[in-house]
Amino acid sequence: MSAHPDDGTRRRGDGDRSRSRGSGRWSAAARASLAPARAFQISTRTSLLQVLKTAASAVLAWLICSLIAPGQIPVFGAIAAIIVVQPSVNQSFSRAIERSIGVIMGVVVAYLAALVFGAPSWLILAAIVVSLLLGWALRFPQSSTVQIPISAMLVLSIGAQTPGYAAARILETIIGAAIGVFINWLIVPPVALQPAHDAVTALGRELAGTMDGLAVALSAPTDDAFRTTLLVEARLLRPMQAKAQKALDAAEDSLRFNPRRSGHRERLTSDIALQARLGIVVTRVLGMARAVNDHFDETLHEEPTARAIAEELRRAAHDLRLVMDHAGLSAAESARLAEEDTLTVDGGLAGDGPALTAPIQAIVPDPAHWILIGSLLEDLRRVREEIVGATDVDGPH
Repeated sequence: MSAHPDDGTRRRGDGDRSRSRGSGRWSAAARASLAPARAFQISTRTSLLQVLKTAASAVLAWLICSLIAPGQIPVFGAIAAIIVVQPSVNQSFSRAIERSIGVIMGVVVAYLAALVFGAPSWLILAAIVVSLLLGWALRFPQSSTVQIPISAMLVLSIGAQTPGYAAARILETIIGAAIGVFINWLIVPPVALQPAHDAVTALGRELAGTMDGLAVALSAPTDDAFRTTLLVEARLLRPMQAKAQKALDAAEDSLRFNPRRSGHRERLTSDIALQARLGIVVTRVLGMARAVNDHFDETLHEEPTARAIAEELRRAAHDLRLVMDHAGLSAAESARLAEEDTLTVDGGLAGDGPALTAPIQAIVPDPAHWILIGSLLEDLRRVREEIVGATDVDGPH
């Protein structure tokens, strides 16, 4: 009996699928084997400049400490320099002080312990416990608390056979820490303004999108899924607000003791003020989303005041996007952009100018809606105040 002409094609297809399944299993096994290694990796890589600054600090600390104390290997000066180089000059300065205090306290503990008890075998363990308790009692930061027992242990174990070891360790640490701070200050100190500005801008644009969604819910028929999604998106504004605040704190920290701070302070101050305004708007918009979700009925979009609130929300979203467009610009750039904006005609949204040109004119709502309408009007009043105030600051209104 002759074979069907398609049998060979089917066999080849089965073989290809088998090889594909085999390669897929090998790929899955390879990914599983690499999973423990990925657990130790971070999502963002440290900048190469930061690595080079750390290496330069360690090398320079090693060379200078070798010249000052040629009889000893300057390990501790290099360690201090490596630890002190941080993402900001302020963090480097703080870490230098913490490490220096920890070393000095550890040396003092070791000196007093050896002076009182001599050199018994249990003294090192006792000094470690006492050092940890001392750091806890004095409310030292974790880095200083850990450094105290390390220094005490090294002085008691190595310094007993090495004259002048304790003093050399203090001197090396202070020199290494000072070099780390100086190198981090001298070589392009990092400024974390752009991530903060991006986070604030993203929060503002997401707020505008949520207000547009509320406008749709108030002016057109919607289903439960739409309103639930709208409430979830409104609740996600809180994590975005926290992220923006954290980025602003990091940006402010990066400017402390930074020689480049004078050229960036104005921009950071503007973002901080905008974040404060957006925080109030987040609270009000989240309240509006909850009120709409809790008190919604199918006839709400037929309410004239509800439609007026929806129109005002669209205007508020438009003006908030306008504020975001002006945010971060210099005074000259903002003025030039304002001159290019087309003024709103008859309160419409056709142009790029501010749309919140007049307060909303509300009429008496249906008794079934008056609680919701009243709540929305009050929240909308505060939203309008903040956005109008921001447009007055960032550009002509």
